[in-house]
Amino acid sequence: MRKGLLLLILMMAAAAAAALSAEASEGGEPMGVNVTSLPAAYKLAVPVEKQGTMREYVYPVYNYINQDRQLVTNQGISREEAGRETVEGNPIYKRCYVYLPPGYDENDKETKYDVLYLLHGVGGSRYEWTYGSGQISGRFVIANIFDNLIANGEIEPLIVVFPEGRSSVEWQNTNFTSERVNILGFYYFDYELRYDLIPFIESTFNTKANIADPAPEAAAYNRLHRAIAGLSMGGMQALNLTFGGYRHDHVSFTGGVGMAGNGLVPTVRTPGMQDLFAYVGAFSNAPTSSAGAVLGAGIAASEYPMELVYITCGDADGIAMGSFYSATGSLLDTAGAKIKKYYQVVIKGGAHDFNVWNNGAYNFAKLCFGRADQVESDRVIMTLDKY
Repeated sequence: MRKGLLLLILMMAAAAAAALSAEASEGGEPMGVNVTSLPAAYKLAVPVEKQGTMREYVYPVYNYINQDRQLVTNQGISREEAGRETVEGNPIYKRCYVYLPPGYDENDKETKYDVLYLLHGVGGSRYEWTYGSGQISGRFVIANIFDNLIANGEIEPLIVVFPEGRSSVEWQNTNFTSERVNILGFYYFDYELRYDLIPFIESTFNTKANIADPAPEAAAYNRLHRAIAGLSMGGMQALNLTFGGYRHDHVSFTGGVGMAGNGLVPTVRTPGMQDLFAYVGAFSNAPTSSAGAVLGAGIAASEYPMELVYITCGDADGIAMGSFYSATGSLLDTAGAKIKKYYQVVIKGGAHDFNVWNNGAYNFAKLCFGRADQVESDRVIMTLDKY
């Protein structure tokens, strides 16, 4: 039965891919679209004086899942909103990896930076984007990509945060055992972002956004200077947690029928984070991503329009192809005018790997924080011939 279901998903995905290719080829590549293959030179290191730095930081987390599957919180979050019992408790201490752009000076309070949060996959950690992207001449490819974008004037210098995406006492457990609390923590990372990580980043570094600013207009300004994206499970988090998609838990604790053969079932919808982020990217989003109609309804219901939604996947990705088409189906129609710029990009021959994810980070960063005159199209559904 499972083989039959998988075959059906692959057939549906193939049909959707054919339709997508037909749509892209009929209209040709839209004018002004700066979505391209990742230049090979951008994987190489720039001169030392133009290189950013990578550093690790420790911060306290007061909002997380404990061993009893309760949400520990210092924010008075209700059981109804969380979908489970909430309690007070002591903080845990987590780590994040941070890219600081060339020339960053902590004493220069006049120079402020945008921030991009890049989330890892189900078996990854804060190091997945760095070590996983590969190294050339001893330097991480993902760092080289940002160095080159900045050095060539394609984006403004920015800060990139690589967090640990499991908001759980088991945040260091990278094993995929779907009934454990480390997996449950993926679906509650929004509370950590809002109440712990973003406040830490914006009080530690010279950022344009300041979540501590109580002024009514501050939220509208701040969100324009934050972006969030992720690969695989991190792509699911970027979509579900930002757009009011569903949290998931193992069927052993909820009843019902497991999804995608992994035993995870939807529980409650998240409150969303559109007040925090104006730019959202998902690269090969994982199978528990909510359907496009659900995500689009969350976008439409928010008072904050999305400046950019960027979703990409390789057409040879046997893990995420079905969830990619599920998440993009009806998304635009349901969200309507609340999405200003939308990019849906299929990469020919792309698998569930860093060829697709490095390409996603490269193009997403350009569209978020590049020059405004580089982005002319607002609805793009296209196929890239190579990553």
